[in-house]
Amino acid sequence: MQILITGATGFIGSTLVARLSGHRLTILSRDPQRAQQQLGDQHRYLRALATLTDLNEYDAVINLAGEPIASGRWTASKKRAICDSRWEITKKLAALLENSTEPPKVWLNASAIGIYGPRDATPVDESTTLLPLDFAAQVCEHWETFAKRVEQHTRLCIIRIGLVLHPEGGALKKMLPPFRLGLGGPIGNGAQMMSWIHRDDLIGLMLHLLEHDSAAGIFNGTAPNPVSNRDFSSALGKALGRPAILPAPAWAMKAALGEMSELLLTGQAVLPRAVEASGYQFQYPELEAALANLFSR
Repeated sequence: MQILITGATGFIGSTLVARLSGHRLTILSRDPQRAQQQLGDQHRYLRALATLTDLNEYDAVINLAGEPIASGRWTASKKRAICDSRWEITKKLAALLENSTEPPKVWLNASAIGIYGPRDATPVDESTTLLPLDFAAQVCEHWETFAKRVEQHTRLCIIRIGLVLHPEGGALKKMLPPFRLGLGGPIGNGAQMMSWIHRDDLIGLMLHLLEHDSAAGIFNGTAPNPVSNRDFSSALGKALGRPAILPAPAWAMKAALGEMSELLLTGQAVLPRAVEASGYQFQYPELEAALANLFSR
């Protein structure tokens, strides 16, 4: 397949590129030279979509681009970067697809479980009514709206990604230093739900959706067994052989991170019912087995 990928140098994208080695990849990057050094010279690299007039040459589009949302305070400029990095490239790609006489057969678009907004422990799934009341939810709602422009032209799969587990990146990488020192523990009261997925399962799900012509619509990129933050902290401490009993008070998180702290102090119990209905089989449906795999290497 000829595949156009955005966000290819990221924590998820770089692993996906390696798994797509049998396909012909075009990688959109603001820094093609750095991307080539990271991902290899066997791929084609583009600096800007302006070099394209349509997407006729591609069989698939995988749109993962986006400024990290959980890195530091949400200043006005940070919020703008979070929005623009997702919305603008999605709108431009959608316009190119609409201008295509032979559009790609499939489009995978990233989103996030933040679209469900802060929830209690009541499970939600792909059919749950959205309540886009906070910033993170609104970012995802608009992102998905722009992606849905292509639904009438191609098979669209939107993946609402949860907490992706791997020590090489994402939130888990940031958690590891204090936990390895025995200084980790619950955040706030620890009751907030965490919907997680092993990185291998997220990549496996993307490949599954890419290859299964019957799959279309919204898919929750989460394992089927969400846990509370308290239970997650305990399981991570156990996997590392360290105590995990020192809480991070809510007031301290709010003082340090401002509005962004709500991502850590609230959560959702997200179930991947559409994913399971599509036939995907999770390698790591349980947190303890996922962590054991990651930290027994």
